Amino acid sequence: MTTTDWNPLLRGEFDMSYWAELQRFVYDERSHYEVYPPHEDVFNALHFTPHADTKVMILGQDPYHGPGQAHGLCFSVRAGVDLPPSLVNIHKELADDLGIAIPDHGNLEPWARQGVLLLNSVLTVRAHAAASHRNKGWETFTDQVIRAVDAHAERVVFILWGAFARKKRALIENPAHTIIESPHPSPLSAHRGFFGSRPFSRANEALVEAGREPIDWAVPAGNRRADGRR
Repeated sequence: MTTTDWNPLLRGEFDMSYWAELQRFVYDERSHYEVYPPHEDVFNALHFTPHADTKVMILGQDPYHGPGQAHGLCFSVRAGVDLPPSLVNIHKELADDLGIAIPDHGNLEPWARQGVLLLNSVLTVRAHAAASHRNKGWETFTDQVIRAVDAHAERVVFILWGAFARKKRALIENPAHTIIESPHPSPLSAHRGFFGSRPFSRANEALVEAGREPIDWAVPAGNRRADGRR
């Protein structure tokens, strides 16, 4: 992992036996299968959002397992990649919540650059095999990331979508923080309470109340697609 201000907070994990076993597992998987995201993108959530700058944490479960989708930020895909259904619904809720025009792409890096930590609980996946890298050690590591965010002195807003993310609430103990929970934005559950939950405006209200700068949730227009079309 490239050196960031996360390293001193997480360095102890790299000496644990589970970490060595996890890295051997991922190396072996890459030797035999296509694995997403690419090696250089695995820790993008931590690269793009320093611990000191974290204001909001959105927790996902696994990376997307289709070609070209995962790039190290939960729910995000790079410009030019078709939007997964959950991200389509996130964009719809964003538009309804804040009146922001639906973006023409799915790259959420502008959020990450402002302090929105877009972390999956599991950081790799075998192509076309959902959940294939669960229970191999990634969850132990990312739970420590959650604990490091929980230790933040300033208010952080935790946005927990779906049953899996909501189970992580037990790791959030600092009463200074705000937790926003709802069903997952997937088509199977979005109509059960994700739509209308207003997570983006509520997060900004909590940040402003704590004297922190709100997030500009608007996503600038994307680059041209690989085939030259918008």
